[in-house]
Amino acid sequence: MSVALLTVAGVALDALLGEPRRRHPLVGFGNLAARLEQRFNAGGRGWRSHGVTAWFLAVVPLTLLALILSWLPVIGWLVDVLALYCTLGLRSLGEHVLPVAQALRQGDLEEARRRVGYLVSRETRELDEPAVARAATESVLENGSDAVFAALFWFVVAGAPGVVLYRLSNTLDAMWGYRNERSERFGWCAARIADGLHYIPARLVALT
Repeated sequence: MSVALLTVAGVALDALLGEPRRRHPLVGFGNLAARLEQRFNAGGRGWRSHGVTAWFLAVVPLTLLALILSWLPVIGWLVDVLALYCTLGLRSLGEHVLPVAQALRQGDLEEARRRVGYLVSRETRELDEPAVARAATESVLENGSDAVFAALFWFVVAGAPGVVLYRLSNTLDAMWGYRNERSERFGWCAARIADGLHYIPARLVALT
């Protein structure tokens, strides 16, 4: 199948089904990442080299598995479609942000504040309508870059292994890529790789 058809199929699955209702594959990966951090960054004492090792152990085997499965005759195309489906979050993003817009249109500021609180980590109880709208828009752009544009970009570039590499790297960045005492050294590799993978997709978001 062509890349265009595979992409349409993956997006259609996301639009039809949304995120997997049962255990999302990324939940299991998150548990693996947590165990690797306990092993290589116990007490926040891990160095950059430890973070590099943990990143490779977490990402490379699964990326190679996706590559091998995508090469299989007959079912390789299905692996591509499912990989894209599991890494997209377009429908989920809409399900979270549309209630904010609807509440604002109806003049229900309290509901809009409550709903936007699900999208952002800041305190929302004192936000006025423009601030709520800005917070929701910023969240859509940021998460749209992560869960839509970048996933589609790396799928088009490299198929299932590309989108798996991207999504796992992005997840590790979200877990390890903090500039605090515990993660600054250990999470350096995850943060820098995620920055590189986002470089072009983020600019595509800006163009839109």
